[in-house]
This record gives sequence, C-alpha cells and structure tokens, in this order.
Amino acid sequence: MAAPVDLAAGNFSALLVEEREDRVVVLLNRPQVKNAIDQQMVDELHTVCAALEQNPKVLIIAGVDGVFASGADIAQLRERRRDDALQGINSTIFVRIAKLPMPVIAALDGYCLGGGAELAYAADFRIGTPNVRIGNPETGLGILAAAGASWRLRELVGEPLAKQILLAGLVLGADEAKAANLITEIHDPADLLDAAHSLANRIGRQDPLAVRITKSVFHAPAEAHPLIDQLAQGILFESQAKFDRMQAFLDRNAAKKAAASANPADGK
Repeated sequence: MAAPVDLAAGNFSALLVEEREDRVVVLLNRPQVKNAIDQQMVDELHTVCAALEQNPKVLIIAGVDGVFASGADIAQLRERRRDDALQGINSTIFVRIAKLPMPVIAALDGYCLGGGAELAYAADFRIGTPNVRIGNPETGLGILAAAGASWRLRELVGEPLAKQILLAGLVLGADEAKAANLITEIHDPADLLDAAHSLANRIGRQDPLAVRITKSVFHAPAEAHPLIDQLAQGILFESQAKFDRMQAFLDRNAAKKAAASANPADGK
C-alpha cells in the first residue's frame, strides 16, 4: 500500500493548499505571472491528485489576486519542443484532475485563458465572477489548445461557439460564458469562495459513494450504457447508506402523515 500523501502547506510553493475533513481547497499561487501554469505547479497538482485518489474528497480550485490562471507559462512554453509536446505535460494533469473520484469545482475570477481555461474545462463545476475572461488564444501564439480544449470545449458549449473560441480567438466575458453554460453561477469576487463552499456543501449532503459512482457512470463512453448503469446500481443497492437513507426518507414521510392526521385543521 502506498504511503499517505502529505498535503501540508510546507510542501507547496506554486499552490496554497488547505485540507478539510470533506474537501481540499487549492489556490493557484504565482501572482507575479498572473498564476501562469508552470512545471512546478503541474508537479504540485499531481501531488494533490495523488492524495485525493487515496482519500477521495471534493476539490475546489481557485486563484490568488483576482486571477484564476492567465495560461501556461509562456517563457517555459517558448522553450518546449516536439518531445515535450508528446509528453502531454499539461494534458496529463488535467485528465487526472477530471478523473478524480469526487467532483471538482473551479472558482474563476479574472483571466482564465489558455491552459488556465483548459484546467477549468476539466472541472465538473465552473462558477465565476463578473470579471471572468475565458478563452483559448493559443492559435495566436502559433500553437493549438492541446490540453483538452480541442475536445472538451465542444462537449461543453457546442461546435459553433467552440470554433469561435479555438479558431478565431474569441474570449468570453462572464455573461457570455454563463449564457453558454460554460459557467453556471456569477458571484461578486468577495463571495466567490463562499459560493464554491456552498456548492461543496450541497455535494456533501449526498451519499459519497453514490456521488463517486454517478460521476464515473456519467463519463463512461456511450457504448458502455446501459450495462454500466445497471452494474453500478447493483453495487449501490447493496450499500448500507442506501438502506439508511431510504429508511430515513420513509420515516420522515410517516412522521409528516402522522402529524397531519393528528392536526387535521392545520392549514385550513
């Protein structure tokens, strides 16, 4: 068995990491370059993923200083060559984040561009502020958005808008992103993390195993359905949480009916 991964703050420099009982909060922390994603940040995100694969929790990702992430670090990107591209440095970590057992919430403020946008696309939920600017300007730099946008974005917003973003450099503001369902909520910057925690609280009220299995089934390929749904349901039908939660539901309904019978004039 692998040794537990330590998420102590002293182990990180490009991230600020806070671990709670049911969630982990990660802040991208390179304010001097608007939280651009470099190799150090990628390495530290892998450490976070390793911990969450061992001990599944909701992950909240945000940025410091009113910026999510301005993109990949251009100074590093300028020096990368073919072999670096073939390693899939950013795409590998974003796939790993997308496949985490529990949901991932991206809380977006300010610039969310290039690799920063692709990190957001890998999340299960995206909420933002009125200051959000999200898009993929890679073709303007002579490259393509190769860390997920070329296929995730079409699934998220549809082909016509995805092509505007990927091929014509369209950058969406918050209202445009919300209209396209790329983000689902808009909050004042001061309230953004509270809103992310509120969403995490809603997730936390569900049965954790049911959430994990539903996420896996949701992302299964089309040809796996309906068999995968039936197999997954078979697992959940045997879980103690299913019996406990359904019994609690029946008990609440019975209590409501008993109270209504005892007070038939209530509400008249």
